[in-house]
Amino acid sequence: MSTFIQQLPALLGVVIGALGSYLVVMRGDQVRFRREQAARWEERRLTVYADWARSLKQSVTLAYRVASHFGNDPHPHPLPPEEAASLQAEATVARDPSGEALLLLGSPEVVDRARAWVVVVLEMEEFLRAGRRDPGAWQVLLDRQRAGREGYYSAVRADLALPPGHSARWRMPVAPGGQR
Repeated sequence: MSTFIQQLPALLGVVIGALGSYLVVMRGDQVRFRREQAARWEERRLTVYADWARSLKQSVTLAYRVASHFGNDPHPHPLPPEEAASLQAEATVARDPSGEALLLLGSPEVVDRARAWVVVVLEMEEFLRAGRRDPGAWQVLLDRQRAGREGYYSAVRADLALPPGHSARWRMPVAPGGQR
């Protein structure tokens, strides 16, 4: 037998080993790339979700302040509707880009919950534009807004596989006059 044929099994072993090593390394690189890509998209979604909540919360805070002006809310810094109008317009305009990013990157469940939350905020703003003085009706809107926010955060946590968080519902000290 020739020397080549005698060394053929060893040569085949080296070729098969090299091919196997190559395939294992390539597979590991693919898995690592997919994992890193998923982590990057998850970070981007978290940023988009937080930006949306922050921009909507600006509108909510302005609504609290205007409601306080009308005697509907105990917010310590009342704001007349005339002064709030431009701030509300700015908050609405600032909300648009984060809303578009939410539509682009958000899961359908999160987008649906965001829509439910913003619809209540829009109802709150309409309530205030009408100049209503009805603390009971305002409280109903507040409860719905808080439930909308809680639903949104729950959907975000589920989408990002985060642990459950705080509901942000805590009892406020009762102010003189019996309001919250």
